Amino acid sequence: MAEYKDLDRKVIKLSKQVVRMCAEAGSGHTSSSLALGHLTTALLYRVMRYDPKNPWHPGSDRLILSEGHAVPIVYAAYCDIGGVVGQFNQASELRFSDALTLRAADSVLDGHPNPAIGFPFFDTATGSLGQGLSAAAGLALAAKMSGTAQRFFCIIGDGESREGQIWEALDFIVDQKLTNVRAIFNCNGQGQSDYVSPQQSPYALGQKLAAFGWDVKEIDGHNWDEIFAALSADPGEKPVAILAKTVKGWSVSSVQGVSAHGRAVAEDQITAALAELDSKAGELGVAELPDSDCAKLAEPLPVSPPAGGEISAGSFSEALQAAGLSDALAKKKLSTRRAWGAALAAIGGDVRVVSLDGDVKASTFASLFEKTHPERYIECKIAEQNMVSAAAGLAAGRRIPFVSSFAKFLTRAYDQVEMAAVTNSNVKLVGSHAGVSLAADGPSQMGLSDLAFFRAFARTHRADGAPAIRVFQPSDAVSAFKLTELMANIDGMCYMRTHRPDVAFIYDENEEFTLDGFKHLIDGEDVAIVASGYMVHVAKKACAALEDKAGLSPSLIDVFAMPLQTDEILRIGDDCRGQILVLEDNYAGGFADEITAAASQSDLGVMVETLCVPRIPKSGRTPEDLLDMTGLAVKNIVEKVQQMFDQSEG
Repeated sequence: MAEYKDLDRKVIKLSKQVVRMCAEAGSGHTSSSLALGHLTTALLYRVMRYDPKNPWHPGSDRLILSEGHAVPIVYAAYCDIGGVVGQFNQASELRFSDALTLRAADSVLDGHPNPAIGFPFFDTATGSLGQGLSAAAGLALAAKMSGTAQRFFCIIGDGESREGQIWEALDFIVDQKLTNVRAIFNCNGQGQSDYVSPQQSPYALGQKLAAFGWDVKEIDGHNWDEIFAALSADPGEKPVAILAKTVKGWSVSSVQGVSAHGRAVAEDQITAALAELDSKAGELGVAELPDSDCAKLAEPLPVSPPAGGEISAGSFSEALQAAGLSDALAKKKLSTRRAWGAALAAIGGDVRVVSLDGDVKASTFASLFEKTHPERYIECKIAEQNMVSAAAGLAAGRRIPFVSSFAKFLTRAYDQVEMAAVTNSNVKLVGSHAGVSLAADGPSQMGLSDLAFFRAFARTHRADGAPAIRVFQPSDAVSAFKLTELMANIDGMCYMRTHRPDVAFIYDENEEFTLDGFKHLIDGEDVAIVASGYMVHVAKKACAALEDKAGLSPSLIDVFAMPLQTDEILRIGDDCRGQILVLEDNYAGGFADEITAAASQSDLGVMVETLCVPRIPKSGRTPEDLLDMTGLAVKNIVEKVQQMFDQSEG
């Protein structure tokens, strides 16, 4: 077909480069990349409306490579086109030879798609399989909210389609009527170490996709006519799924077996591999055809992204009244989860703010946002993995997504959280019903391991030095409200932990909260008690009991953010006979580890003791039942403090 000769020549050129770049790196997925040569060339040189000199353009069509290991073919094409990389204010243009820097420590061509290190053509990090279609859905939602007709092409491996998150995303895209998403399944029949299951065959996938409400098109993934017809098809009322049958290791025999998945062409086979591609060029009648600039790109769509600026929640009292929580103001008592919901509704006046919830909005109180801003509330149903990855897509689309569920339910999406952190995504996560104070519902509903997980990211920094994820745990309604506003104005991922029981207000509504992460509530001299979240209220009762019954004078510090500024806390502990007791209603690994680690590096010689949840709990009818069960009741705290005081006296 004469009209495609230039594209045939381009595929040969890019395929040769893939062989060279993986061989130069000593690793890389040559076979999967070769399978996608025709689809990648069609997308990047003809179909997509984008400007490779401005990959940040908000009106561009986007490619999401869920099958992230096949990225060498995209790098080869992007380098050939002269695409731009780096940061917006320090961009540089690639050359074709730059593809040979694949996987080098100082290269922006990472082993899998990674926009955070300077490859902005991609919007989210991928490679942990199953997540890309959800990110495409989030990007499509952002475009829908802006009223633009961008297209989002997502390439998925056939073996990858076994991942449950793929099917969460397929459902979600149909629910949200996101017909601007194209799901392209690379059906080469091979996984990493074996052939794919018959359940992932083109026939089986086609039957499933049709049952899920998709318009299915099965094509030869190396046939230009079929490729362009499918990629340009009008979606109608259904989103389009393309089953592209491809050959893994196209035209290079040494990487065509099932054992060749992640393998570069061996050094002594490179010449033969390039000769096979030359032979294919001869077969296609393009061996003598010079390489040309065959890109025919349409301009990105004109788009005006939402305006930036500081986000304000306004007055605490007015926000609670607007949320129908006036009684709480009179009683000065409210749970942190309800206060978070009121704050979310209040900051929702900014069109960038979006709420996503996983069928628990009546419990997390995301329902308050839905009532006031229904056009920006997204019900994700019981599919937390899709919800988190879709939020990463929304963030890439210049929205500020707040994702809410039970803290326990978010644990099933920790891989997705980590990939969003790799992306430097501006996603805000809120885990409600955290800690043992949930009581009656039992451990299957309690978030207890979350602080250990998120602290690892709070103590890991991004390339710009900021924490990978900031962590917040408010103790009362005022702090929950103010910290929600603070999260909205932070550029980067955040996690907030809220609890179920109503608790008394600790702070005046004009109190300010900063990233140092603590408040010194009671000034004493015998021992420093450090508590977080619900445990601050338990600690206050313990402090009163210690003064009344034991004549001891404890200090009390409310810690609410990680990374935590610990110098002043250690100084307070030093003034309290060198004794600090940390109270947490979670498993080990949270704020106590923050303070213990700091104390170990300090010259003050402060001793840190911890009371946290030491066992897997069970149901109890009241929070007090669970505190007794886990050794966190007032009596346990009093006993521990008395013991620490006696030791300091000795």
